[in-house]
Formats: sequence, structure tokens, C-alpha cells
Amino acid sequence: MDWWQAILLGIVQGLTEFLPVSSSGHLMIFKELVGADEEGFLDFTVTVHFATVLATIVVFWSTIWNLLKGFFKFKYNDETDYICKILVSLIPVALVGFLFKDQVDALFSGSLKQVAWGLVITCCLLLLSDNVGVRIKAPVAKDQRNGISYWQAFVVGLAQAFAVIPGVSRSGSTISTGLLTGVKRQNMAQFSFLMVLAPIIGEQSLDLLKVAVGSESFGGGVGALALCLGFIAAFISGLFACKWMISIVKKAKLSWFAAYCLLVAVLIFVLA
Repeated sequence: MDWWQAILLGIVQGLTEFLPVSSSGHLMIFKELVGADEEGFLDFTVTVHFATVLATIVVFWSTIWNLLKGFFKFKYNDETDYICKILVSLIPVALVGFLFKDQVDALFSGSLKQVAWGLVITCCLLLLSDNVGVRIKAPVAKDQRNGISYWQAFVVGLAQAFAVIPGVSRSGSTISTGLLTGVKRQNMAQFSFLMVLAPIIGEQSLDLLKVAVGSESFGGGVGALALCLGFIAAFISGLFACKWMISIVKKAKLSWFAAYCLLVAVLIFVLA
């Protein structure tokens, strides 16, 4: 991978991570557009996702710090409740990661038409939540503290696990599913972006551990320079985009993003 390809792909990741349009799908699309090699692309994808996770931590640092302070008071307060619900939401994606890792990795070497079908699914979810979710008045559960219940957190977690498919937006599927189960958008947006921190950090840490003990290589076919440049580009663009784009997601109609996903899918079907 050339240095300019790494920078461009890092910027694409940083700008699309916080919108319901599938950052992994856009990485695959731009990989084809710029002619980047397939070898090592999955390692590059994990690296730039890790960069935007760090950008999320920087932007949400005050919220995260308050959650951790409350959690380590070792009593069931609002902060402990919130973290426990995030942990519940991680169960599905953890099971998928442990049981189907090879199958998930294989998805990233698929065709662009696979991405297009994922974008169509994202489009349908966004349209459904925008037109049906706003009218859903789910009964308030006894555990619906912090605006989300345990069962809603688990269902949203199922959506996150499904979004390992390139083209299916993680934020789009989790926010849409949350709205369809009755979670308010202002509550769902923050929960959606915080629930992704642990899986990405865990995956990156595991990969680095395997490299450290010599059981696996990392970044083969990409190169250290490309990984570093991609990481920096994704982190900086992610910092720039995070607050602005999260604000858009909270306020804008999801059908706008649905139209964009459908347009990109149609272009892929026609041109690919």
C-alpha cells in the first residue's frame, strides 16, 4: 500500500465512522478506487478502526471518566447501570468474534457487490426506523435507567454483531434497532458510539499480543509506514468529524443517509 493510499483511506475511515453509512464498506470501495493491494488490508482496517476509537475516547473523555469514577464506587448507581448495559450489549459481538472469526475475516475479501447488498440492508433499516421507530412507544421497563433497558441493550448488541458484514453500518444498525425498540435518539447515539470501544480495543490488543509472542505477523503487505500514516489520518479526521457528525446523527433524518446508501449501492451494481 502506498503512503498516499494509506492517508486517503484513513481519512475515509475517520469521516465515515460516525455516520450511519458503513465505514468498513467505504474502505472496501475506496480500496478498489485507489487500487490498493488486498494483502494486509484487514490489518489496515483494524488499525484505522482503532484510531477512530481513540478519537471517540478523546471526544467522550469526560463522559467516560465520569462513568469509570461512578463504577469504581462499587455500588449500583447510574454509572454502574450504564456500564453493565454496555457489557450486556457486547455479548453477541463477542460470541461472533470468538466462534466465527475466520468467517468474518473472509467477508473483507469479498466483492463490492457484497458491500452493495450490505448498504441496501442499511438503507432499509434506516428508513424503517425513521418512519416506524419514531411512532413506537415501548412500555417503560423497570430497568430503563439512563434511557435504555437491559433487553434493549442486548437487542442493540445483536444489531452490532450483524454489522460485521461490510456495507452494513454499525452505527446505522444499532441506532435504528434502538429506535425500533423504543430508545430515544439522543440516548441511543451516545450509547451506540460508546459500545464499540471495548470490541475494537480488545481485537487490536489481541492482535498486538499475538505479534509480541511471535505467533502471528501484523500488517504484512501493507508496511509499517502505511499503517502509521493511516492511523494518524484516521485519528485526526476522526477528531475533526466526531462531534460534528454525532450532532448530525442526533438531529438529521436517517432517511437522508438511507438515500445515500441506496445511491452508492446502485452505482456499485451498475459499475462494478
